[in-house]
Amino acid sequence: MAKSKTIVLIHGNFVNNTSWTEWKHYYEQKGYQVYTPANPGHEGNPAELRAKVHPDLVKTGFIDVVNNVDKLINALPEKPLIIGHSMGGMATLKLVEMGKAAAGVSIDGAPPKNVFPPFQTLKTVLPSFGFFSFNKYFMGSRKWFDYAFFNTMPDAEKETAFEKIAVPESYKVSRELVLNSFSNLDFNKPHEPILFVGGGNDHIFPPSLTQTIAGRYKDANSRVKIKIFKGKSHFICGEPGWEEVADYILNWYENL
Repeated sequence: MAKSKTIVLIHGNFVNNTSWTEWKHYYEQKGYQVYTPANPGHEGNPAELRAKVHPDLVKTGFIDVVNNVDKLINALPEKPLIIGHSMGGMATLKLVEMGKAAAGVSIDGAPPKNVFPPFQTLKTVLPSFGFFSFNKYFMGSRKWFDYAFFNTMPDAEKETAFEKIAVPESYKVSRELVLNSFSNLDFNKPHEPILFVGGGNDHIFPPSLTQTIAGRYKDANSRVKIKIFKGKSHFICGEPGWEEVADYILNWYENL
C-alpha cells in the first residue's frame, strides 16, 4: 500500500505552531508535504503574543483545536500522518479515532478524560486550569517553563528557549480535556497504527503515563507501539537531538 506523503503537525499547549518550524523543514526535505496549523487564538510570533494576547485565545477549547485540524484534513487530497505533541498528542488520538489519519503519533501526549493522570502531572499543570486564578488566561513563568519544559537543558539555553516558544494559553483547552465527554477515547474501536513517544525525563507527562494510555488500546488487529527516549524532557521536539526523534517516527511510519 502506498504511504501518504502528507504530514500534519499539531502543537500543544503553552506554545504555537512556530515550535514545529525545524520539523516542517526537515520533513519537507525528505519529500513530504507538511502542514503546521496554529491552534485558534495562537497565530503569530511568540514574543508578540506574550506582549499582546490574541483576542480569540480565551475562546479556544480542546474541541476547537480538534475541529480546526479536522477542517484542514478534510481539504487535503489524502489522509495524513498526524503527529501531535502534548495536548496535540491527545488531539491526534481523537483524530485517529475519527478516522482522519493514515497513522498517528502522540509525543509526550496528554491523557484523555477517561485516563486519570498521575500526581506528577496534576502538580505541574494545575495552574493551567485557572481554577484558583483571577487571570483570563495562563502564562507560564520562566520558573514554570524551566521546570515543566526545559528541565534537561543547560541553564544558559533555557532563557533562549523560553523567548523562542513560550506563549499564553487558554484555560478552556485544559478544562475541556478533563471535563468534556468529547475528550474521552474509545479504546475498543479499531484504528489506524498509533505510535506513542515519551520523554524519559518529562515533568508534565511522565513515561509511565504514556505507557498507561498506550496500554488501554484493546483492538487486537490495530497496531500500537511505544518508544521512550531516555533523558528527554517535555521539550523533546525542541531540545538538542530532536532529529533522532523525528527520524524514529518517520522510520516507524515508512515501515508499517
